[in-house]
Amino acid sequence: MKRLIAVILLLSLIVCCTACGARESTDIPASENSNSGVSENSNTSMSEDSNTDTSENNNTQEDKTKMKMNVQIGDYTFTATLEQNQAVNEFVEMMKEGPVTIEMSDYSGFEKVGPLGKELTTDNHQATTTEGDIVLYSGNQIVIFYGSNSWSYTRIGKIDDLTNWKKALGSGDVTVVFTVAE
Repeated sequence: MKRLIAVILLLSLIVCCTACGARESTDIPASENSNSGVSENSNTSMSEDSNTDTSENNNTQEDKTKMKMNVQIGDYTFTATLEQNQAVNEFVEMMKEGPVTIEMSDYSGFEKVGPLGKELTTDNHQATTTEGDIVLYSGNQIVIFYGSNSWSYTRIGKIDDLTNWKKALGSGDVTVVFTVAE
């Protein structure tokens, strides 16, 4: 009887781990999840140099097809690569009407948060954010991270180059202007 319970618990653990792993992989946009028809395992026979070159070429091509936005904080302007979801589509439409300016407050020493002034469609997923992530919280607040947090968010984008990111954000409240990158 004890063995049967142990086997059932082990199988339940395997199913849970498999389900969690499958969920994480669905957070990757389809364009990042595909390797132009080449399976992950087929790269193992390639030399390290050719694998790096292929990866860089794919990233360059993907970066050209992904939509970008500018994030201006004081004298600093950063470029962010946008996700592909309904909230981003709605946010881009707002930016096409004119710059979206948000007064953002520091929260807990790892993020700046501010009201968008409009409700966007959410597609929340549990996520652990990292420095440079831009997310939608509660459907009507934009959050930009200079630290990390785990919560349920709708991803908006990610800052491409974090040089001077923390310096631009400072330790207090900031005004952030979002525009579509040309």
